Amino acid sequence: MNFIFLEAMLPLGIIAGALCVMGASQHFIHKSAYGRPKHVRSDKWDVAMDRRDRSLMEAAASMKKSMAN
Repeated sequence: MNFIFLEAMLPLGIIAGALCVMGASQHFIHKSAYGRPKHVRSDKWDVAMDRRDRSLMEAAASMKKSMAN
């Protein structure tokens, strides 16, 4: 009688395993398509700020390179 809860463990383990496989496959597909992991909860604002930060860093690097010459 004490081990009746074990009946539910197999289906719950299968469900948990399926969820893990789905999440891992999403991660690897996105990483292979875009070359980097996806940011969680990023919207248009976050994408715009990432683009702005990238351009600012490139501008700073080119300015630093031109100052060194």
